[in-house]
Amino acid sequence: MQDGYELLDSGEFQKLERFGSVVLSRPCAQAVWRQSLSKADWQRATAAFFRDGGNQWRGRDRLPATWEISVDGMRFQLSSTDFGHLGIFPEQRDQWRRIRELCAAYPKAHQRAPRVLNLFAYSGGSTLAAAHAGAEVCHVDASKGMVDWARKNAALNGLEDRPVRWIVDDVTKFLERELRRSRSYDLVILDPPSYGRGAKGEVFKIENDLPPLLALIGQLMSSQPLGVLLSCHTPELTQTSLHHLLLQEFGSKGGALESGEMLLRGGKDVLPVPSGSFCWWVRA
Repeated sequence: MQDGYELLDSGEFQKLERFGSVVLSRPCAQAVWRQSLSKADWQRATAAFFRDGGNQWRGRDRLPATWEISVDGMRFQLSSTDFGHLGIFPEQRDQWRRIRELCAAYPKAHQRAPRVLNLFAYSGGSTLAAAHAGAEVCHVDASKGMVDWARKNAALNGLEDRPVRWIVDDVTKFLERELRRSRSYDLVILDPPSYGRGAKGEVFKIENDLPPLLALIGQLMSSQPLGVLLSCHTPELTQTSLHHLLLQEFGSKGGALESGEMLLRGGKDVLPVPSGSFCWWVRA
């Protein structure tokens, strides 16, 4: 297994990335600049994904059914999907590091492990980061397939015996039940989609449903909170938008707000690619 992720090039609405030994060309709406590498370099990609004329892979037969890579000390199982996703969002690497740091420091101040809630948790990068640092984690996603994938990633990392609850459910309904159970969390992580469906067909639209979702999260925070990490890939919701949302919900509780762009990165001469926004409310 060759470890690692690397952005090799971008431009002309495409990105060229290495995932272990596999090199892929995929669409990238933000990459409006020129490509730096030659066309021959791009053509040597293992496979390419296109959205023109419907989602389709070129060279998918050259891809393994699954393969593994290691990113920042965490192992992930990857697989090509019909939507062009692979089971990892490397632009979250900086956030995973911050999650590990915060969770590792928490017991020194509070004499217990932090309780972490990961919503819209996908294949579990943030769950792995928190569990690696000793946290108790609740991992929630509406897709059973994605929760199963995340559990495989946990096993790859030797975390199958850690205190992780794996929940397949609609996020809003789950939070409402947690409130009725009087549960609380020290760190809440969420990366909501622009549009999604819950486990029983519930519709989620980020522009309508994110503010009331944050209000529910506010009620679930413990008396000794670490904070909230909100990230998203919806172009209309910039880092300023996310800042304002967390400011209104958590600003009166003290702490600090930090926002920015998530970036895909490669070598020092490779242009970083913006890939969504994030905002932290850090109380500790």
